[in-house]
Amino acid sequence: MQYRTPGRTGLRVSALGLGCMGMSEFYGEADRAESISVIHAALESGLNFLDTADMYGIGHNEELVGEAIAGCRDEVFLATKFGVVRSKSSPDRRIDGSPAYVKQACEASLKRLNVDTIDLYYQHRVDPNTPIEDTVGAMSELVKEGKVRYLGLSEASATTLQRACAIHPIAALQTEYSLFSRDPEVGLLEACRELGIAFVPYSPLGRGMLTGQIRTTDGLTSDDFRRVQPRFQGDNLTKNLELLAKVEEIAAEKSCTPAQLALAWLLAQGEDIVPIPGTRRLKYLYENMEALEVSLSFQDLQRIEAVAPRGAAAGDRYPEAGMKIVNG
Repeated sequence: MQYRTPGRTGLRVSALGLGCMGMSEFYGEADRAESISVIHAALESGLNFLDTADMYGIGHNEELVGEAIAGCRDEVFLATKFGVVRSKSSPDRRIDGSPAYVKQACEASLKRLNVDTIDLYYQHRVDPNTPIEDTVGAMSELVKEGKVRYLGLSEASATTLQRACAIHPIAALQTEYSLFSRDPEVGLLEACRELGIAFVPYSPLGRGMLTGQIRTTDGLTSDDFRRVQPRFQGDNLTKNLELLAKVEEIAAEKSCTPAQLALAWLLAQGEDIVPIPGTRRLKYLYENMEALEVSLSFQDLQRIEAVAPRGAAAGDRYPEAGMKIVNG
């Protein structure tokens, strides 16, 4: 396993992390025992960076991760998130970054994870009704209390990052970034580098599209959220599959899968970048880790840029409601 020390706050993590969200929901039903086996296999391989959130499965995912890491806590760099409030009794969700909720959410996460300290604690989405200074101020209290080691933000704008850093160092920003989602290249990556913040791309495989395994939504379960994602609909899907075909062609020439090429491309964008591809299958965990062995020359990167330039993907990355709460 390769390791990185991104940013300037002292983080040291495996060059790839493991996104655990799909082990609980959004991509159809998962097998709990297999999910835990994937986490164990990741740790045994030296992949130590696990990513979860309190909203994934409405607490289920944190409980699952907590069960998986019991007895090996010292081997894990554990990240979780708060701020998207959900209830089992209602499909509605809201964003809460109020100081009182920050502390309440952290206590609940610590209990579900069955740990004393969270290594990296993110605000999942920026609360438009609470000044970021107030939210980060409350988060910084958690650091002083020893309940959290590092602070992070997710889907925050460059301006929000600057304001947050004036209150407490921000160790990492988590935002969607892939060959299909390159918006961070417009100012956000630059801001992170100026502020010494690690960049953690989620959905680095375009929610599975860059694996080459999804050609239609027909085979997805009824509760798979990709059924309502714009990039998987109608003409958007057709155009994105055409883009994928060009990526697959380069991958074949490099004797790797399109997923490995996509991850290798992300890793090549800077030593401060640590993607967190999610999977609940051992096969794909090992496939993703093999991306670390894919070497891309300057010419390779130029060719990838030519076939998949910024803005090439068709459709927004979320439906309208979801787009309103990103880049906050």
